[in-house]
Amino acid sequence: QVQLVESGGGLVQAGDSLRLSCTASGRTFVTLSMGWFRQAPGKERECVSAVSWNGGSTYYADSVKGRFAMSRDNAKNSVYLQMNNLQPEDTAVYFCAARYNVYRSTDSNSYDFWGQGTQVTVSA
Repeated sequence: QVQLVESGGGLVQAGDSLRLSCTASGRTFVTLSMGWFRQAPGKERECVSAVSWNGGSTYYADSVKGRFAMSRDNAKNSVYLQMNNLQPEDTAVYFCAARYNVYRSTDSNSYDFWGQGTQVTVSA
């Protein structure tokens, strides 16, 4: 079993930055690929970014390319999402997710574990 704990959300203004963190329990982190998803009110959950087990392959949604950067530190059982130049349309609950597969995925149904979510609100 893997437990994921997210932190770093908050209320910011357009153009500001935030850094989300997600730390996983257990000693199998290196066998997991990880993803960041978000869900805004009335919208479906979408994959913002995903990374392979060693960080060698990373995916970004078109809407965040050039603004967001995902990284992982296997020594700390953690992944991060650096979000720059935040816009009101980035407002959502952000979830960290993990799956027992070394390859990254954008399919939320393929993930085995989810964090509780952290709210990110961007005012205009």
